[in-house]
Order: sequence, then C-alpha cells, then structure tokens
Amino acid sequence: MRPRGPHDEETRTMAITLTNPSGLPAVDAYRQVSIATGTKLISVAGQVAWDAEGTTVGVGDLAAQVEQCYLNVNTALTAVGATFADVTRLTVYVVDWTPDKMPLFLEGAMRAGARLGATPVPPGTLLGVAALDVPEHLVEIEATAVID
Repeated sequence: MRPRGPHDEETRTMAITLTNPSGLPAVDAYRQVSIATGTKLISVAGQVAWDAEGTTVGVGDLAAQVEQCYLNVNTALTAVGATFADVTRLTVYVVDWTPDKMPLFLEGAMRAGARLGATPVPPGTLLGVAALDVPEHLVEIEATAVID
C-alpha cells in the first residue's frame, strides 16, 4: 500500500462522500469514488459554453469554455437546490482531445472553482469527441448529483 497523502482525504457532505481508496492511483483533479446516500437523483444535461442568452463564451478558448461549462452546471444545480458538493459524477466531452490540452482544461476548471468558491473533484470521465452541437463549442460537461 502506498502512503496516504493530502489528495487522499475524504470529502463529505450530507449525501456524498468522495474518496481516493488505497490501491488506486491518486489523481489530484478528481476523486476515484463517490458514495451517495441521498434520496433525490439529479441529472444535468451536458452544458456547453453558452451564456444565459445563448451566445457562445470564449470562441476558440478551451479554458474559457471549460469555465463557462462549470458555471452553467452550477446554475442548473443551484436551480434545484444542489451544489457541486452534491455531484457524484461528471462526464466531459472535449473536441479533438489530446493530452497536451490538459493544462488549459485544468485552468478553466480552477477559474470556475475560484468563482464558485468550490473545487469540483467528483469522479469523472473525459472523452475526446470529433464534434459537439456547433463548431464553436469545444467542451460539454454533464453532471449527476444526489441530495437528501
């Protein structure tokens, strides 16, 4: 077993516990496992980098679009009484993904986290895709949450 480090801590809310179990690689960007004990399941449709008027934010700027997607997920969660602390899983779709885009992705996620006062680290999957709904959109993020 490897020693536990600061990225191994469990994060708990009333309905969600996020953890990195021993025996799995520790990833700073997210936790490997979420345990949900709430009673309401929330599914947030994939959010793209639209503002409230439907205008694409950050055309050509992956970090800006990631930030806007996280903000939009937060808006959807807030509307139903949830927060990022209630999210059990994120799925992220990025157009023409290559690993060298990770710093831009993380920059956008960190900027969103700073604006929201939270660090979204639930388990997640990042998938490279050929295209999204319109050519201007570079990323789409969907979320599943549980609340009491």
